[in-house]
Amino acid sequence: AATTSMIAILIWRYGVDESDDYEELLDIFMTTIGILACAIPEGLPLALVIALALTSNKMSAESNLVKTLNSCETMGSATTICTDKTGTLTTNRMTVRAAYIDSVLFKVAGTDPVGPRIQAEPNLATERKQLLGSLVCICSMDESGFYYKEGIPQFQGNPTECALLKMSEELGYKYAEVREGTTGRSAKTAESGSSKVFSSARKMMSWTVPLPEGGYRVYAKGASEIILSRVTQTVEAGQEIMMTEPKVKHITDTVITPFAKMAMRTIGLAYKDIEGDQDLDALHETVKNSDGSPAFAVETELTLLGIVGIEDPLRPEVAPAIQRCYKAGIDVRMVTGDNLETAVAIAKGAGILNLGLHCDKEGCVLPKRALEGKVFRRMVHDYNEAGEATFNQAKFDEVWPYLRVLARSSPDDKLTLAKGLNGSLLFQDKEKCMQLKETENIDIFPDRQVVAMTGDGTNDAPALKNADVGFAMGIAGTQIAKDAANIILLDDNFASIVVAAKWGRNVFDSIQKFLQFQLTVNISILSLNTICAVSNTESPLTVLHLLWLNLIMDSAASVALASEPPTDALLNRPPVNRNEFIISKQMMMNMIGIAIYEVGLMMFLLKSEAWIEWLPDKIVNDDDPIRGHKSRHYTMLFNIFVLMQVFNEYNARFLQGEWQIWRGLDKNPLYLLISVGTMTFQVVMVQVAAPVLTHALKIHPDGLSWRQWLICLGFGMGTLVVQQILNRARMLVLMLMGKEEKQAAAGTSSSSSSSANASNAANLKPPSLNMATATMTTASTTAPTVSASTVPSPTDTAATLGATGEIASAQKSPEMTPE
Repeated sequence: AATTSMIAILIWRYGVDESDDYEELLDIFMTTIGILACAIPEGLPLALVIALALTSNKMSAESNLVKTLNSCETMGSATTICTDKTGTLTTNRMTVRAAYIDSVLFKVAGTDPVGPRIQAEPNLATERKQLLGSLVCICSMDESGFYYKEGIPQFQGNPTECALLKMSEELGYKYAEVREGTTGRSAKTAESGSSKVFSSARKMMSWTVPLPEGGYRVYAKGASEIILSRVTQTVEAGQEIMMTEPKVKHITDTVITPFAKMAMRTIGLAYKDIEGDQDLDALHETVKNSDGSPAFAVETELTLLGIVGIEDPLRPEVAPAIQRCYKAGIDVRMVTGDNLETAVAIAKGAGILNLGLHCDKEGCVLPKRALEGKVFRRMVHDYNEAGEATFNQAKFDEVWPYLRVLARSSPDDKLTLAKGLNGSLLFQDKEKCMQLKETENIDIFPDRQVVAMTGDGTNDAPALKNADVGFAMGIAGTQIAKDAANIILLDDNFASIVVAAKWGRNVFDSIQKFLQFQLTVNISILSLNTICAVSNTESPLTVLHLLWLNLIMDSAASVALASEPPTDALLNRPPVNRNEFIISKQMMMNMIGIAIYEVGLMMFLLKSEAWIEWLPDKIVNDDDPIRGHKSRHYTMLFNIFVLMQVFNEYNARFLQGEWQIWRGLDKNPLYLLISVGTMTFQVVMVQVAAPVLTHALKIHPDGLSWRQWLICLGFGMGTLVVQQILNRARMLVLMLMGKEEKQAAAGTSSSSSSSANASNAANLKPPSLNMATATMTTASTTAPTVSASTVPSPTDTAATLGATGEIASAQKSPEMTPE
């Protein structure tokens, strides 16, 4: 446009008019530079940086500490969240509620801790209670402990260990005194003991301390099923008995499974005495850890002391937050180290597992919906003869659309999920996607997955790095996990992740708003100057006018539109595809429609001099010709064009044809300040500074009268009216298109039904239905789908939550539900 304008002006000046005033070349060149300044959207990087900076600052106030700015916008496109359980979905305020000690069962009693009941139990000998207290205090990390603040225990370190240490205090044993008074455990005598810290490979830990009479005692604790597989004897009625398979099954069926179904974490406690000359680091020949590595010999052939059930209540805000994720088309998968029963119970309470979609009529979880880590690894890897695993993306694509819960997982499983979801091209297999929709009611997002991953441990760092957005826990997370993450959750709360998604989508919208506004101005300026140049008409916008407009639409507008706060409505739509064009059809219609109004009006007013003849203060003389640069005519044209941009900035705040353009202004004082400030500067420029700037800006030295200002405001506000006309026109077109689609679908359904009846009468196989009919049939014969308007209330029970749609990646439409 700049080149076209320059060439056209040169042709008219030195070709047609045969001018010999070559000093005009400088003016022509400056005009071209001014057009280029307006045409290049140099404010776009500024708008993006401002939007990200403001977003990160606001997110920090809502418990999201942003480390990398671009992760804010990336989170707005997230399609899958792989979340931990402990501390993220739950409160991380653990309490030992139930126990099985020396074959004595202590069931859950309301919200009371189990410690006082164990202490008061007459069937347990005092030495066994002492052994229980010693085991818990000794076999725990130094970092774990608690203190009282205003009578409330404040946990430090591992919450599971803190809950056990609190139980030991209820038994009458203070962990600090026990540790300091035990040889091999105190800081001074630590060298005489040996510790085997917890690892995800072993899923247990042990601490070996010397006994006063000689030899060692090994204290061990860990996952209940791991400890149960390592014990060879237990105590019943004060007598040691061999641990038989029926006994193991009895403990599993009557203790571990019931505890787990009540969403309690089950921890096994065991011990054994060994000779003093035994190698404490020796490996067992046959017993293996959960990852297949050899187990330590001291951690085998143990004596079971008991099983405890630790309750970690679900955060009350988690279930509503997960429903908001589903409504926003974001899938949620839980990855936890707890056993499968506990994980399933928590997932049902949180709404991750829905009874209507992921369970059969008896309430049992359907295949592939909830898996243990070892099963998951076998399903997605190929193994050679040496037992070495190789990831298989094709096998992974057969699993991930169904997977909701991954229990007894390792950090490597998180890494596999992050890489597998990112690398999945399942959406390209349209036939498979259609099959999943028709048979399982699973919708596959039509683009590659954008994965958000949470983690708190050191071993979670690779998964956090490989995810599109890594969330580390600010309270329970290790420093290495925080260093690897993009965002740190200051409150370790899943609900804060949903806040991050909302702010991320707001960043994308802010950029779209700025582009809608700036490109409208660009189109108007370029079109106006090109038309004037081609028609040999002097443009009403000078170089300084263009620079002033450039300041309005770049710097000021970028700050104003980037400061728009998010609304909950942002979570009522699916994520944006990776490859989706940033300028939508609605935006294109808005920009072209407003630009046509602005250019058309300016050309009409420019060519029609008679439009101001009736104004009472119009004075025409030799020094102030009606077509001169200093005339009120050109001053009003410049003023009208600026005011059209000021009012169109209000239109740019909305992208979907909303008509209440004033909505939300009270929540964005910065926008109002910039808008009022721009208007004030324009008034000062035209009225107050006119005598000084009349030659520089070529405006009338006396400014404009109040009547002329009213006319300028009227034409400027015309952009608001034009926008509403465009909105109504779009609504009318959509309504007409919708009626045609419904009629076509109804005709197709009727035709298919008639064909099917005819085929049945002839004892033939019915013909296949088209996509529209198949979608309607699936919706009525498979698990229920849900639209944005029918998502169940967050306060519904787990059974009611089953009415929510399953999502296989987060795409959601009125007939689809997210998975």
